[in-house]
Amino acid sequence: MFLRTGLRPYRLTVAGIVLLQLVQTAAVLTLPTLAAAVIDIGIVRGDVGFVGRIAVVMAAVAVLQVVSSVAAQWLAARVAAQLGYDLRTAVVSRVLSLSVQQVGRFGVPSLITRSVNDVRQVQQLCLALFDVAVTAVVMSLGGLALATALDPWIGLVLVGLFVVVAVTIGRLLVQMFPLYDRLQTATDRVNRILREQIAGVRVVRAFVQDRREHARFAGANRELHDPGLRLGYQMATFPALVTLVMNVFAVGLVWLGAGRVDAGLMPLGVLTAVLGYLALIVLSMVMTIVVITGAARARTSVARLTEVLDAPVPEQPRVPSFPTVGPAAGGRVELRGVGHVAPGAERPMLDGVDLTVAPGETVAVLGGTGSGKSTLLSLVVRLLDPTSGSVRVDDVDVREMDPDELARRVGLVPQTAQLFAGTVATNLRFGAPAATDEQLWDALAAVRADELVRGLPDGLESAVSPDGRNLSGGQRQRLALARTLLRRPRVYLLDDCFSALDTTTEREVRAGLAARTGGAPVLLVTQRVATAATADRIVVLDGGRMVACGDHDTLLREDPVFAEIVRSQQAVAEPVVGGLR
Repeated sequence: MFLRTGLRPYRLTVAGIVLLQLVQTAAVLTLPTLAAAVIDIGIVRGDVGFVGRIAVVMAAVAVLQVVSSVAAQWLAARVAAQLGYDLRTAVVSRVLSLSVQQVGRFGVPSLITRSVNDVRQVQQLCLALFDVAVTAVVMSLGGLALATALDPWIGLVLVGLFVVVAVTIGRLLVQMFPLYDRLQTATDRVNRILREQIAGVRVVRAFVQDRREHARFAGANRELHDPGLRLGYQMATFPALVTLVMNVFAVGLVWLGAGRVDAGLMPLGVLTAVLGYLALIVLSMVMTIVVITGAARARTSVARLTEVLDAPVPEQPRVPSFPTVGPAAGGRVELRGVGHVAPGAERPMLDGVDLTVAPGETVAVLGGTGSGKSTLLSLVVRLLDPTSGSVRVDDVDVREMDPDELARRVGLVPQTAQLFAGTVATNLRFGAPAATDEQLWDALAAVRADELVRGLPDGLESAVSPDGRNLSGGQRQRLALARTLLRRPRVYLLDDCFSALDTTTEREVRAGLAARTGGAPVLLVTQRVATAATADRIVVLDGGRMVACGDHDTLLREDPVFAEIVRSQQAVAEPVVGGLR
């Protein structure tokens, strides 16, 4: 089912591959019969002319076989490569559409393994099926049929050989399937542990846990080693066992055939042809073992890929049939009775939130873990849709606004500053590809990152590692802020994006942002009371509900939730930093 669906767009090419393989296999099966005719008619009777004519025919058949085989393999390689491309694209597209919870359930190392290694296993199986499967089946069954037609008693011996080897291959499959399941599971575990240890090497060393981590990896490595070793033993002994069985049958075949030739019941040329068919059947059995081995390995990969491709896709925000563009100027955010319940959740993540952020106003959002702060920002930028109420930007419901227009109007700086492998410039231009170097430097200066970039070896062209691992957390956050500034949105959503900055740097960065944001509304999620204190208003969320809204002093007197947050941070005694106005 899996391969049939993937190969459907290439069914004409697949049909051509099967036809070419049938032609080349028929040519191979024809040669022993022609050789028998040379012996029984040409050599025994001394007909040299017949030998010459058959030799020309055999040469033509051989050329036909080679041409058909090369053409079939060329087409098979193209289809297998395209199938791998399509499958990787489908898997990665589905992975990118999964929810955070689904990604966590699969695990990042496992998803990488499935997208690369498992796809390659399916691709190799496809190539083996095209290159070997048709040939092996036709060659073995055709060899049996032609040998039986030449001499029924000899054919019975070959049928016995075929049955014994088929039963042996079946037993091999039963043993190999669970071993490959264990092998793939162990591969995922080794990848996960390696990823953790490499990413957390400083923590491991700081807590002097080198021996513990070595032991943990050794255990996972042993889980990978044991099934691999057993599979190696089976793959080493099985071909030898099949060869032994075939040789025993070959001896019996020669003994029976020699007796029948001596008794005049079978021509010598027929015995030669039968031995040729035996060799072809042996070859087809060996090729079958190769395909069976690949199928056993690919079976697990197919199941793992199917698990990803069949994973339920989280409900995507509805795209309006006739989207509204909204006014050319503005910058206003309104939440009217907004609620959001995640699928399968027992309680809402947000419930009955009413909030308006006017142009030029800064509103800070505070609350404990799980209070719905990040969910609120996700609703504004429409990463999620409200299950009740409405979210409006510039007096237009975001569900009715053109998605591209919404993305241009609203700029989100997420809690985790995500950078991509490339350079500083490519990361900054991620949302503004046409930005000039001068604009890049201006945005960097606004977030006090210009001196940082000038100090790098190649300035704007300095390399950035995947996830920005060659930069500190504060440096990544400042680059993420500059990247959003370059887009010049009308609304700024800042999701705790100053958390890695010290108070002095935060003060400078926010002052620079204030000069660039102009009259745009700013919705700022923060954990720091000192940061929230300088906002025009503070919204307090608790259990998904907005329990208070006002300035710092008013909330401190009147709201017990805010007062508790303040008391919990008094030990830190942060000074109030300059406001983002």
